[in-house]
Amino acid sequence: MSSPEIAGLARENRMIVDAHCDTLSVIVDKGRLFHCETREGHLDLPRLLRGGVKVQFFAAFVHPQFRGGYLRRTLTLVDAFYRRVASPPGVAVILGNNDLEHVLDGGPDRLGALLAVEGGEALEGSIAVLRTLYRLGLRCLGLTWNGRNELADGVGEAGTGGGLTAFGRTVVAELNRLGILVDLAHISERGFWDVLEISAAPVIVSHANARSRCDHPRNLTDAQIRVLAARGGVIGITFVPGFVHAETPCLERVLDHIEHVVQLVGPDCVGLGSDFDGFPGRLPGLEHAGRLGNLAAGLEKRGFAEPEIDKILGGNLLRVLKQVLTQ
Repeated sequence: MSSPEIAGLARENRMIVDAHCDTLSVIVDKGRLFHCETREGHLDLPRLLRGGVKVQFFAAFVHPQFRGGYLRRTLTLVDAFYRRVASPPGVAVILGNNDLEHVLDGGPDRLGALLAVEGGEALEGSIAVLRTLYRLGLRCLGLTWNGRNELADGVGEAGTGGGLTAFGRTVVAELNRLGILVDLAHISERGFWDVLEISAAPVIVSHANARSRCDHPRNLTDAQIRVLAARGGVIGITFVPGFVHAETPCLERVLDHIEHVVQLVGPDCVGLGSDFDGFPGRLPGLEHAGRLGNLAAGLEKRGFAEPEIDKILGGNLLRVLKQVLTQ
């Protein structure tokens, strides 16, 4: 890590929150170690701490290849979360606001780990499964991946015009009641509007960018970003190269997405959702979690005020978490 990165983080002791990584999958499928630096992929505990991350969402991604065994796959990933990520000292599981405050008040070697599920297939059509996953620590649910499930259509099915199903509406209401964050990454545009209409709590789009800066169906339109901001939600700007720029994805183009959202709706709607370990290769300037200090330096260089930088790097997602989580 270069000295500007270290200085940029240490000077303000900023708290970075990352709303999405797929590290649980590589821990289970490839035997990735988490508590020592491996230099494999994008993320491990030493690199998270060096990059200034204070809260990391860990997604249990339910890939379509596990059709017929979605819940078993989910539980395998949840087991890895507790046994391989959260069991040794230095990592605290975030179940409520008390846990969140404990992490934020802790020393520099403390990381808050929040369990998410990416894909409502994991519920296998059962609200009882959702409530059980909550008891196991689930605090963020991505309603869909790219395809259609019992809750809604994903972006890969957007041509049908399908949105939230009746079961999906029941799930959103239960998520609100339990205090689980609703994540609209991957959902069809119709489903996005359906959820924004009925959710009693602010929602996030954990890992996506601005479509006006990169025309990809996984990115949000300006209209979506405006409504998300008006409802108190947050978009987690992602580092997936194909969502950043069609030709030259890099740190500067990530900053372009952040700048666009801020110019569109102000600084209260922007967060980070790296999708580390969820895409091949590395994004120049943000090659791994230890390089996140480059974001702070880049925002400073572009003239963002310190309070705006604090919101973008973590403050906005922390605000939504405090609103949604229970004690």
